[in-house]
Amino acid sequence: MENNPQQVYTVSDFQAVCNQILETAFTGVVIEGEVASFKINQGKYVFFDLKDEQTSVGCFMMAFALRFPIEDGMRVRVRAVPKLTNWGKFSLTIQAIVPAGEGSIKKSLELLKKKLTAEGLFDVAKKRPLPDKITAIGVISSTQAAGYADFCKILNERWGGLKVLTAHCQVQGMVAADQIIRALNYFNEHGKVDVIAVIRGGGSADDLAVFNDEALVRAIAASKIPVVTGIGHEVDESLCDLAADVVASTPSNVAQILTRDRREVAKNIRDDVKRINNLLKDKIDEITEMNRTELKRVLQEIVRKIDVVCADVASQRKILEQLNPECVLERGYALVRGDLAVGNDVDIVLSKKEVKVKVIAVKERKNGKNN
Repeated sequence: MENNPQQVYTVSDFQAVCNQILETAFTGVVIEGEVASFKINQGKYVFFDLKDEQTSVGCFMMAFALRFPIEDGMRVRVRAVPKLTNWGKFSLTIQAIVPAGEGSIKKSLELLKKKLTAEGLFDVAKKRPLPDKITAIGVISSTQAAGYADFCKILNERWGGLKVLTAHCQVQGMVAADQIIRALNYFNEHGKVDVIAVIRGGGSADDLAVFNDEALVRAIAASKIPVVTGIGHEVDESLCDLAADVVASTPSNVAQILTRDRREVAKNIRDDVKRINNLLKDKIDEITEMNRTELKRVLQEIVRKIDVVCADVASQRKILEQLNPECVLERGYALVRGDLAVGNDVDIVLSKKEVKVKVIAVKERKNGKNN
């Protein structure tokens, strides 16, 4: 905007022009500082100063947007729009605020944990067991994160054949909590999944702070579908962990909790066959003293039971063979790894070869046919 020295503004017009310039120049600017003079008026309006060693600026926000407990002395990071008020005072209108730094994050967590514990949000009696049979998993994570890759690797190694629906979200930063909440709501309303897994690999206290967001913690506790969390490393604890139905130590551990180990299943089958054979041998030894007629009848029943067991073993073995990824590749199928977006490089794994290709086009398919 050019400055016209001949133009005369009213005070209100000048204020409006200044705010227009500020909003244009600083759209959702992120600022970090220390909180001072924090107060909430009428349960609706939040006022505080944000300061550093040299400067202080007044801040205003609505109480409903306050998703972390805040106190004087805490270091915070805010997303804000600068504004010139009707009283000629420069201030920040806060859109979002999160604690910053390990000390402030820990203090905020303790305050919110005390509040939600008093409400009974973390009561063990409210935890639900996982379904006995899981066929579909809703995963909330960043698909670019190492934790997500580890989860998928362990999931496929242990059993495979599960339906996995993934909601890609940011898992750190000021917009992450709302994205995760939307994904939770989607799975609860439309996902058709048996369990929801919220996963995120390790990181700093600032990286993991999003999982202490009050609205997100309440959304996990309110989920109609059981929620499993695998956030950070084993030593990390978040309020989302306390609200979840089942807590895993890592994203990989989530995959272990949700699936059976095919090798363990095969071993159990072998052990069952051995046990049955031993029982049959003992039974045969027991009935050798019986008369021939009774012996013939018992032996026929034994043979019938053996046939049933053998048929079950063959069926289980066939299932295990079909779940072997190498068998699938030998039948002419291929495994595609990577983000299927135009211009991206993806890997295609065949039975004997691995090929790297570039995606030049992507088409949606419906009922097995191109649209």
